[in-house]
Amino acid sequence: MEREFVELFEEWSEYYDDTVSGYDKEYRDVFHGYEQILDEVANRAQGHVLEFGVGTGNLTKRLLQAGLLVTGIEPSASMRRRAVEKLHGQILIENGDFLEFPTHKQVDTFVSTYAFHHLTDEEKEKAIVNYSKLLHPGGKIVFADTMYESKEAHRAAIQQAKDAGFLNLATDLLTEYYTTIPFLQKVLKENGFDVSFTRCNQFVWIVEAQKL
Repeated sequence: MEREFVELFEEWSEYYDDTVSGYDKEYRDVFHGYEQILDEVANRAQGHVLEFGVGTGNLTKRLLQAGLLVTGIEPSASMRRRAVEKLHGQILIENGDFLEFPTHKQVDTFVSTYAFHHLTDEEKEKAIVNYSKLLHPGGKIVFADTMYESKEAHRAAIQQAKDAGFLNLATDLLTEYYTTIPFLQKVLKENGFDVSFTRCNQFVWIVEAQKL
């Protein structure tokens, strides 16, 4: 689950913003349109927003600018410190993850960008079951992440990365838990959500699920 990647987050906090800005050519296509992706997620959120994987606070900043009440959840202490600095202490960012997190008040929207793939499919399903219980009708899940239309598409992306000489990206695609749209669609519908998927770039889709 997500906690197994915390050590990576601790190191990545030093140059995360450089990565998302396209500095690393291997991941340039993964983060293509990054600013627009954040805007789109923020625009779809409502009410009290609980954000998983705050990172350095890039999405959080947009949520606050939209006038939303935000609770941040981030397992990496280094990432939390950087986010607090960037956001000038405007919100509380708590230690937690997709499966274990504090809830001090009713949540209207769960949001996340570039993080849900740290959970296995089994853990993703467990998380969605929990979110369904916590959300009232009309509540939302809005996640942007790398996912694939099929397992074959996932395998093709790995091969494409290898062919391009992007060995770090290929390893990432092999070792993290990237899921498929049919799997997420099935689990979300089974747990009472109306769901849609919007493609943002070669890798990233936004899944928006509203509780019925």
